[in-house]
Parts: sequence; C-alpha cells; structure tokens
Amino acid sequence: MSNSKGIPYYFNATTKQSSWDAPSELSEDQIKSLPGSQHLSSGSSGGAGTITASHLLVKHKDSRRPSSWKEANITRSKEEATDILRGYQAQVGNSREKFEELASIHSDCSSHSQKGNLGPFSKGQMQKPFEDAAFGLQVGEFSDIISTDSGVHIILRTA
Repeated sequence: MSNSKGIPYYFNATTKQSSWDAPSELSEDQIKSLPGSQHLSSGSSGGAGTITASHLLVKHKDSRRPSSWKEANITRSKEEATDILRGYQAQVGNSREKFEELASIHSDCSSHSQKGNLGPFSKGQMQKPFEDAAFGLQVGEFSDIISTDSGVHIILRTA
C-alpha cells in the first residue's frame, strides 16, 4: 500500500521496480493471490475505485494558499480566475495535447511539470467538489469549471 497515495501498487522484488499497473505477464488469478489483493478491484490494474486525472488550476486571492510556483502573491478575484480558465477552456476544446500544453504553462499547481497529471487517486484523497467531478467523468472527458478551496479547475479524466 502506498503511504503517500493510500492505494495499492505492484512491487517486483527481483527488479526492485514498483508500478501502479499489474505486470502484464500475471493472470487475473495470480493477481488475486497477491498479498493485499483485497484492495484491488476485480479485473482492474489499479486500486478499487482508483482513477487518474489531470487538471489545470487557476488560483485566486481567496484560495487556501494564494501563491504558486509562478506567482508569489496571487491577487486576482475568483471571477477573474474563472474568466482566465474559460479562456483556456475555449483554447482546449477537446484536445488533450492542448490541455497538457496549457497546464504545463499556466496551471498554478506543481503538477504543471507533469502536464497537469495528478497520478492515480481514490475517493477521499481530493477535495470533495474535485473528487465528485473527476469520478463523474468518463475517460477522455473534460469537466466544466470546478471550484474548490484551492481555486478553479478544469479536469481531464485520463484513466
């Protein structure tokens, strides 16, 4: 079980490599026989109820931490942040590539360095409005603008 994410992962004792995905050479029965398999969803390589998503975050002055990697003191209003994000949303359309490009350049989250990728997470790890939106999306689908204590987001469910 990952201490940082609270979800199971696979560890190869021979190669000392860890992975969120089950080794392709293992059958479903072999996976079910592994220690901790009760934390896995049937037929899935991830943990039970685990998804992966990316986001583009724009913070505002009322965000719980109104600073970021690119701006030490964020003074914009929530309305201004939403307007900025609407502009990004219009540029993205349905393009994952454009989303990743804009997240890399403009997101106020440290995940900007991973094109907005937050990695796998399960319920209870994200703020509730973000979690509800992310888990409500289909893979490849973008959210509308979501507001949390961190700021305003566009979410892309990736797995």
